[in-house]
Amino acid sequence: MMSDRTRPLRLAGVDIGTLTCRLLIADIPTNGRLTELRSDRRILRLGEGVDQTGQLSVAAMDRVIQCLQEWRELIDASHVDAMAAVATSAVRDAANRDEFLDRVKHEAGFEVELISGAEEARRTMLGIRSGLPHGVTDVLALDIGGGSTEFMLDQSGQKSVVRSIDIGVVRLCERLLYHDPPTDDEVHQAREWVARETTAAVAGMGHYQAATFVGTAGTITSLAAMAQKLTTYEPARIHNYRLQLTTIQELEQTLLSRKKADRTGLPGLEKGREEVIAAGAIIIRTIMETLGVSAVLVSDLGLREGVVIDQVTRTRSLKQRS
Repeated sequence: MMSDRTRPLRLAGVDIGTLTCRLLIADIPTNGRLTELRSDRRILRLGEGVDQTGQLSVAAMDRVIQCLQEWRELIDASHVDAMAAVATSAVRDAANRDEFLDRVKHEAGFEVELISGAEEARRTMLGIRSGLPHGVTDVLALDIGGGSTEFMLDQSGQKSVVRSIDIGVVRLCERLLYHDPPTDDEVHQAREWVARETTAAVAGMGHYQAATFVGTAGTITSLAAMAQKLTTYEPARIHNYRLQLTTIQELEQTLLSRKKADRTGLPGLEKGREEVIAAGAIIIRTIMETLGVSAVLVSDLGLREGVVIDQVTRTRSLKQRS
């Protein structure tokens, strides 16, 4: 019979993002990578309107809580050893964050940890690191979210450097991209904003040019799926795919030439991402051009996986003390 010390830990992680909420239930053996048992992700736009109003809307909170109630049932049925839920940019920015977190606790049964941009980056890097191809050591990682974008420079033997900018796909849409499709002037303003913030973010960051450029989260994985014209999302074909800047430029032009409704059904584009994918393409293209990077290594692993991996040490130490 397998002892408590040798059997895999069964853990659940929930990432409550500005645009997307993600669930992962996984087994992690004593020495080894996590084995996914159940995962889900839903575009729920919790951060809709937060940039203008400073508040999470009741409708957005309701959408997320209903999803979390369903996920809580899945987690309970999976008999996990521990679970963790985190919230990021939209909740950090909202004046009514306490109301939302209290509702989640009482209506869905989750104690949500509101994490800083730096902590979000640390756990995202844990997720990315768990799935990098052999031989990749120094990494400049990019995480484009709904409300913010994080740059993470992680080099062997050196302290990680994290920079966060308050530009994400939802925020960019709501602040600058008013027309459908965006006008040339709106796109120009968006590029200038992203380029300016990127330049400031990497100033004094260190020797990032020699690191492997890695991208995670929905914008980059969606563009990787579109580049391959995938009819269904195939993680094995997304993960560690090398996405070229020239391909991103072509996809951006395709997206910007169409209205939101006309983007529906484009091969590889996840349903519900039609409104924000053009903003995402503008962000990743402008960042890569600003940094002088010609390709990005796509990671299908990120904060959700990092939340689970981060639990391992804490859960095992609690088990050893008990």
